[in-house]
Amino acid sequence: MCELVARTGRHQQRYEAGCRLIAGCIPFRFRYPECSNGNNSQKILELLMINSTSGPGLLFPKGGWENDETVEEAAAREALEEAGVRGDLMHFLGHYHFKSKTLQDEFSPEGRCRAAMFALFVKEELESWPEQSRRVRSWVTIPEAIQCCRHAWMREALENGFNKWSHDGMITTMMKASNQVSKDEDSDGGDHN
Repeated sequence: MCELVARTGRHQQRYEAGCRLIAGCIPFRFRYPECSNGNNSQKILELLMINSTSGPGLLFPKGGWENDETVEEAAAREALEEAGVRGDLMHFLGHYHFKSKTLQDEFSPEGRCRAAMFALFVKEELESWPEQSRRVRSWVTIPEAIQCCRHAWMREALENGFNKWSHDGMITTMMKASNQVSKDEDSDGGDHN
C-alpha cells in the first residue's frame, strides 16, 4: 500500500490573469540495449508517459501549481503522484497555453491554463505511488511519444522544448549537474577533524 497521498481540490490553486497555473514534466531516462555492453553511443533515450483517465492516448505528468510550493516543487510532486517517479529537474522547457473543459471554474471560466514544463531525469521508479490504481506507466521513444501524445500542447512541449534541448543542450546540462553533485559531495564528504 502506498503511504504517499495525492493532493486533491483547488483551494490552494494558483491563477494569473484568468489562467490556471499548471506544472508538469517530461520524465526521461537512458536505457542500454542488452547487446551494447555499456557502450554509451548505443544508449536509447526513453520518455515516461501515463495513461489519460479521460480518454485514449498518453500524457506527461502535470497538475495544478499550488500556492505553498514553487513551480519546480509542483512539477516534481506531480511526477511522483501521477507517475511514481523521482529525479532531478534538469531544464525548464517553457510555458504552454491550452484550454481545458474539465478545468473551468470561477477563476478561469474559459478553462484557460498555462503550463510550466520541465525535463525530469528519472533516478527512482517507485513500485507504489498515489495514483497507481488509475495510472499505467509506459516508457516510450520520442517518435512513439509524439505519435501517442493525447494533447497538442504536450506534443509542442515535447517537440519544441524537450527535443530541442535534447539535441542542443542536454549533454552540457547533464554534465553541469553531475559536476555540481561531485563538488557538493567533495565539500560534504571531506576529512573533518
